[in-house]
Amino acid sequence: MARLPLSIQAIESSCCVTVPDNKKRKAYSIWMWVLTFFIYCSYHLSRKPISVVKNVLNQNCTDVPAPVPTPNNSHWCDWKPFDKDNSATLLGMVDSSFLFAYAIGMFASGFIAERMDLRIFLSIGMIFSGIFCAMFGLGKSFNIHQLWFYIVAQILCGLMQTTGWPGVVTALGNWFGKGNRGLIFGIWNSHTSLGNILGTLIAAAFVSNQWSLSFIIPGIIIGSMGIITLFFMVPLPEMVGLPNPNASYEESPAVSYVGKEKEEETRNQNEAEEEKAIGFIAALKIPGVIEFSLCLFFAKLVSYTFLYWLPNYILNNTPYSPEESANLSTFFDVGGIAGGILAGVLSDKTGMSASTCIVMLIVAIPMMFVYQAFCAVSLGLNIFLLLVVGLLVNGPYALITTAVSADLGTHECLKGNAKALATVTAIIDGTGSIGAAVGPLIAGPISAAGWDYVFYMLMFSDLLALILLLRLGMHEMNNWWTERRRRRNTLLAPI
Repeated sequence: MARLPLSIQAIESSCCVTVPDNKKRKAYSIWMWVLTFFIYCSYHLSRKPISVVKNVLNQNCTDVPAPVPTPNNSHWCDWKPFDKDNSATLLGMVDSSFLFAYAIGMFASGFIAERMDLRIFLSIGMIFSGIFCAMFGLGKSFNIHQLWFYIVAQILCGLMQTTGWPGVVTALGNWFGKGNRGLIFGIWNSHTSLGNILGTLIAAAFVSNQWSLSFIIPGIIIGSMGIITLFFMVPLPEMVGLPNPNASYEESPAVSYVGKEKEEETRNQNEAEEEKAIGFIAALKIPGVIEFSLCLFFAKLVSYTFLYWLPNYILNNTPYSPEESANLSTFFDVGGIAGGILAGVLSDKTGMSASTCIVMLIVAIPMMFVYQAFCAVSLGLNIFLLLVVGLLVNGPYALITTAVSADLGTHECLKGNAKALATVTAIIDGTGSIGAAVGPLIAGPISAAGWDYVFYMLMFSDLLALILLLRLGMHEMNNWWTERRRRRNTLLAPI
């Protein structure tokens, strides 16, 4: 059973005794929104360094004369095993070791999250994520050149990072009902892009001189957030005497974990059965879970290929330095913030999540071609195109992993069971994470034949993503048209 941390217990006993429930709910809801925002921001912040550091590791030194050593090029061609002509392939293996571990671990993580105190679950995951993120950077500090060391560090980090998404989505979903979920989650999901931006800037600040700090500092940040979470998280409204907006007993008073035992005892057996965590097969039977999961496979493949290879692409196709390329790549994430919010607003206003994703995916395909063709024309055009591509690529990805997952995890077919959210979230994001692992893995070898082929792969992946949503999109359009005709007939009916 989840328990309140002592710090929240102290706040409850000293400050919240006479506070009305509506004000109390508002205060806790805002706090949980802010806390989970920075929790997942720190998760992404600690994932980003490898995409920046690979620009100084990925140095093909074959038949290249060494320059005169200076403080600014002391890393030049000296970091084995990434110093030969197979460096792109090896770095693709390092990327994929994290991403495959993340994808595989995600399915198990959702089941664990539903059966464990989310506060403890997230705290442990963040502290160990910080340790294993720093472990990669310590490889430079201790002069380690074995490939297996870096792969093991990424595998362990990937497994610990799986605690983040099902944990934060479930915790936030427990505090916010369906209402304006698209907008709330759309703004909230900007933590992904903000984490990428901060992670890039931190890593870029040290990449040219001491790239070990590019990993160690983000590791310290996420570990520190884990400690804050341990002392200040309230994952369930019932823990502070407030009703859960997704619970099946809406008319009954709140059940507190720190009191009101009699109300817990009077809850009937049927409700208790409904609140059991559902299984994997039952979650797959929820309408839309399979389609959105497969769509996210390809959408996340595209997004994570940009995440891991965009700084390297800019470095190899523009005149900018490794640090400048890393900083320039952050505009893709800035566009992603706007894309997540825009997709959420459109989904709220239209009630058509699949159709919103389809439209953005359709427009994203030609825009990726335009960026690949014209990114080297000027700095201003590069920034503008990155903003647009980031908006279109990350919009569907953000919508599916947040509002769509929360809606499916509290689908009406579950009869109010709030225990399905972590499992549904883990299935959708876990499937997407397999695509996220595949994209960067094949992008490295393909880039050796030419970056044009990488962009063809990304455009084809977006095409498959939108095809997978066509059935749901057609269903949404049919419902919209039927409702529109019903309203028109109602207005025209004689009084």
